[in-house]
Amino acid sequence: MTDNLICGIDIGSSKIATVVGMDSAETDELKIIGFNTTVARGVRRGLVVDIKEATEAVEDSVEKAERMAGHKINKAFVAVGGPHISSLNSHGIVAVSNPQGEINEEDVARVIEAAKAISLSSTRRIIEVIPRDYIVDGQSGIKNPVGMSGVRLEVETHIITASTTNLKNQERILSDLGIENQGFVFSGLASAEAVLTDTEKELGIILVDIGGGKIDLSIYVDGALSYSSSIPIGARHISNDIAVGLRVSLDSAEKIKIFLSKNFDGKKKTPQINLKELDLPEDITEVSLKTLVDGIVAPRLEEIFKLIFEEIEKSGFGQQIPSGLVITGGGALTIGMLETGKRVVGLPIRIGFPEKVSGLVDEIIDPQYSTTVGLLLYGKNNISIDKDNFKNFGKILRDFKLGNSIGNLKNFFKQFIP
Repeated sequence: MTDNLICGIDIGSSKIATVVGMDSAETDELKIIGFNTTVARGVRRGLVVDIKEATEAVEDSVEKAERMAGHKINKAFVAVGGPHISSLNSHGIVAVSNPQGEINEEDVARVIEAAKAISLSSTRRIIEVIPRDYIVDGQSGIKNPVGMSGVRLEVETHIITASTTNLKNQERILSDLGIENQGFVFSGLASAEAVLTDTEKELGIILVDIGGGKIDLSIYVDGALSYSSSIPIGARHISNDIAVGLRVSLDSAEKIKIFLSKNFDGKKKTPQINLKELDLPEDITEVSLKTLVDGIVAPRLEEIFKLIFEEIEKSGFGQQIPSGLVITGGGALTIGMLETGKRVVGLPIRIGFPEKVSGLVDEIIDPQYSTTVGLLLYGKNNISIDKDNFKNFGKILRDFKLGNSIGNLKNFFKQFIP
């Protein structure tokens, strides 16, 4: 089969998005063939709070995406985020096994395994181990040590952990729907795959994914993910403020917020905003732009950016991010986002739109679907790694000699052990 089917499910606080992509071996292009977004139920701040409701919402989204794609979804990558995410940087060190001193893939796997040997509570699970930098015999800055000569191999890794309870709940949702989980991916990492360029990662940048109930942060330094965290506040808090300030329902507040984002860029100086076309049940037809933006939205945005700034300070990488911030996620297009961010954080800021995919992209090229698109790109990179490993079976069988059959048999079966 020349084409690979890759699926991603983003179980968020405000929406559940399912995407199906086709990875073509001939064009090396990721083509989106199916997509659906459904209003989230049973999820709050990235955590499953009602498993029955969440399962029904995911099932609804998956079925519609399957119908559009014309393919059954049997396995998928799943995005996780929220305050239960935490990260740390770890160091691993091993002796190179080859007597000639040439580093092979097995040495790399062993040194990463050594870096994973950290003290971890039984309530936490490692979901991602990302090598930041390899060091061979004291020489740092090496991105791929395979084939190099040395006697000591070290690695600096970034480890992301998540709450075991929440992961089990998400696994339960997938198993109830008969979908195999191919791996949990941190939302901030998935979004970074879709919106950041390699140059930005190399220079140093912060990806800020503003969801409905939480904000996921990923800080890249020297091309590698170096810090991950989540803040338990999101775009829904802006809607809550509008609802309280204008004395309208939460649904009406959400409509007003989206209407503002689409029709006003912060430069238009209209004293009054006409809300007639929204047909709100509260019968509000006009509202002062100054009251809404300066009095309600701006203070909340300021609070959000202060929390982001505190997180940057906490990371210790504040001086290594000249590229500034890339804001993405459903809350990225909120009115006044860039202006407030530049004033509070004092760094360059841009809005990040998902890229690097083709096919049915009209609806999906929107900041709120950055994580969803990123899941496919993450899956493409990881599935291709698995395929490369699979090719090694042929090499092992070709090298299979009777004289050392036991050793070769061990090597062969090692390939099947994760």
